Amino acid sequence: MYTEQEISAIVEKQRSFFRSGKTLDVSWRIAQLKKLKQAVLAHEKEFEAALHADLGRSKEEAYLCDIGPLIVEINETIHGLRKWARPERHYSGLMCFPSLTTKVCKMPYGVTLIISPFNFPILLTLGVLLASMAGGNTAVLKTSSKSSACTEVLKSFIAETFDEEYVVLIDGGHDVADLCLAQRFDKIFYTGSPNVAKHIMAEAAKNLTPVALELGGETGNWCVVRKDADIRDAARKIAFFKLLNAGQICININQVAVAEEVADEFLLALQEEFVRQIGAQPEKNEEYPRLISSAVYDKCVRLCAEYHDRILFGGSGDRASLKFSPTILYPIDRDDALVQHELFCPLLPVVPYPDSEIEDLMQTIASREHGLALYLFTKDIAWAKRTMQSQQYGGGCINEVCLHLMVKGVPFGGTGHSGMGAYHGEWGFREFTHPSTVLFGKTHFNLPLREHPFHLGNDVKLKILKRFER
Repeated sequence: MYTEQEISAIVEKQRSFFRSGKTLDVSWRIAQLKKLKQAVLAHEKEFEAALHADLGRSKEEAYLCDIGPLIVEINETIHGLRKWARPERHYSGLMCFPSLTTKVCKMPYGVTLIISPFNFPILLTLGVLLASMAGGNTAVLKTSSKSSACTEVLKSFIAETFDEEYVVLIDGGHDVADLCLAQRFDKIFYTGSPNVAKHIMAEAAKNLTPVALELGGETGNWCVVRKDADIRDAARKIAFFKLLNAGQICININQVAVAEEVADEFLLALQEEFVRQIGAQPEKNEEYPRLISSAVYDKCVRLCAEYHDRILFGGSGDRASLKFSPTILYPIDRDDALVQHELFCPLLPVVPYPDSEIEDLMQTIASREHGLALYLFTKDIAWAKRTMQSQQYGGGCINEVCLHLMVKGVPFGGTGHSGMGAYHGEWGFREFTHPSTVLFGKTHFNLPLREHPFHLGNDVKLKILKRFER
């Protein structure tokens, strides 16, 4: 258990190290990123074991969801960092004559606090850390107490790889997180729920600390299946995604809206896909992940009891292993309480709607808190493009799920109740740097137009200024 004095000392030690200027050297940052990559590769088996202990992940899913994407992003950052960090050169304009050169320098914030969640404890800790390192910052990591095995492995991993004055991991519960938030950091990055994010913003506001938030969204992410969709393809992809990490993913599908005209076909295909991919008894399948805690398992049991007459598939589990089967609930009304909040579990409400009322459905989705993701299945690509360009959400796919997260060079982030800020690759570098504008002045040929006295016979100065401006 940490004390306030101990955490304060850690922050001050990092602040002193940052002020030494060592992290400003881009070559030094790249060397640290290479060290991070080698350490990840060396501890791959430990990470796999910890992910299995916390979430029941198979080694394949551990690599697919945490380790592999992390290595890819470290490589992208190492290869791109020199270009990203290079100051931008701008023409100052005639109004600034003779000082015609201005540069925008990408400056690190300083000492950063990264608070990571339980669902992807390796990726969402080290993935954010590498963005902070790329920006030239130091970092204090606060990992989730729920994923205790991963936290234990990460703590020894960080201590072995980096000096405490540069990167350190602090474990513990919400009380320790609050002790961290009481410190003056230069940037805070939080991944988790909207309710906790409100508390973090309130604490950060006391020091006017800039915050980046990656949240799941208050009312969850929608997936819309129109009557012209490839039903088999949609069912296959939706089933895969809902099985992944047992639904405990911030960009996962919270509810599916399916056109009434194809609802029966879709529901049959979805059930068949669940059985094909994970078996008739998923709670007995070693590859199927478990829920993070008994509280989440009990939530699944409670909701299934509440909607028992609408369980079309699943609805059972094994409390000893904390595995709960993927569960289809149908029919659910778009205004039911079940689809008014993020579920973060294997339950999948299915909302029927007439395809002729698709715009009304999209208006309902738009009226709710912005999701982190939106997924559309349809052959009408023109409609899908218009919809994606008019809705407000973090990111999404047309006729696909989740893969937008894997694309290099694009941002990942939410809006409103699904977050603020963005990261991945260069966008992560931008999130952890401040663009500072520097004009290079000249000592000769300076014009007196901007100096007193402004009035000089017939407003000559004003006329000249207006001519320059226009």
